[in-house]
Amino acid sequence: MSDPVNHPPHYKAGTLEVIDVIEAFGLDRSFCLGNVAKYLLRHGRKGDALEDLKKARWYLDREIARLSNGKAAS
Repeated sequence: MSDPVNHPPHYKAGTLEVIDVIEAFGLDRSFCLGNVAKYLLRHGRKGDALEDLKKARWYLDREIARLSNGKAAS
């Protein structure tokens, strides 16, 4: 049975869930990088694949701008 709240199928591949991958790589410490991973890993699984890639790029560009402006934490 599908569980769209706790385990949405578009955020799962086999036994891996996107949130687990994000946390394992420490991307949960950055809102933008966590969202980059989320949209890349779900693209084509929920809605428009191109839209998900554009969202991932938007968050990645925002993180790059933040780092470029010297706002990164040491």
